Amino acid sequence: MVAGDGHRFELIARVPDDARRTLLWLPAMGVPAKHYLPFAERLAARGIAVVLHEWRGIGSSALRAGRGVDWGYRELLELDIAASERWASTIAGDVARVIGGHSLGGQLACCRLAIEPGAAQALWLVASGAPYWRGFPPPQRYGLPPLYRFMAWLARTRGVLPGRRLRFAGNEAPGVIADWSRTGLTGRYAAAGLGLDLEAALARVDVDVRAACLEADWLGPASSLQVLLDKLDTRRSPAIGSFDANALGVRADHFAWMSRPDILAAWLAGDG
Repeated sequence: MVAGDGHRFELIARVPDDARRTLLWLPAMGVPAKHYLPFAERLAARGIAVVLHEWRGIGSSALRAGRGVDWGYRELLELDIAASERWASTIAGDVARVIGGHSLGGQLACCRLAIEPGAAQALWLVASGAPYWRGFPPPQRYGLPPLYRFMAWLARTRGVLPGRRLRFAGNEAPGVIADWSRTGLTGRYAAAGLGLDLEAALARVDVDVRAACLEADWLGPASSLQVLLDKLDTRRSPAIGSFDANALGVRADHFAWMSRPDILAAWLAGDG
């Protein structure tokens, strides 16, 4: 796949015969697309064609963030996701389209619909929510503003956020961390250079929403999910599913579900 500025990356797809829907899935920050293969295969078994997007700078991407190699939400939204979206629309014929994501992927799926309202007819979220510090329960919330400021400063001064070393996300571009931390501090979505009021555009997003919240997920608690959902057109009532370890068969935290995605795949597909 080649984005509008020449950035090259690979897409992973699972396309069943007679697919009834197509899902473009956006990973969590720093997570390579290949880690969602079990999830894609469970959905494909339920008649949903799945395309796994790859983040710029991660996995199969031809770029790596560093001094002089930077990007932010604008490039992810307008160039990379748009390219994946165009390809995904061709793989299963004229069927309903869904966009969704995990964590940051869910946030940017919302933002993509804000930019391009016709991109999909439905939105699926897993372990996602706005990073706004006030959307987290105390006492956790009080440590978030200094953390956001530190990460933005570190990424800016080093030319990359050393996420692998910090055990948070991947090695991320300063622009991505600047856009992410701004939302964490202010509660508002914006993308440097985009030229669009994302908050106003998010309020016009009017699609069916299914959002899965995981009981032990301190990175995406129910309160942060609600902050994100409240930004969308309030005339729709989202379907929100809460899952604990007993339901999932694995710890209900931010990442463990990826190793046992059967229950969430069935719920998102409407089979459970």
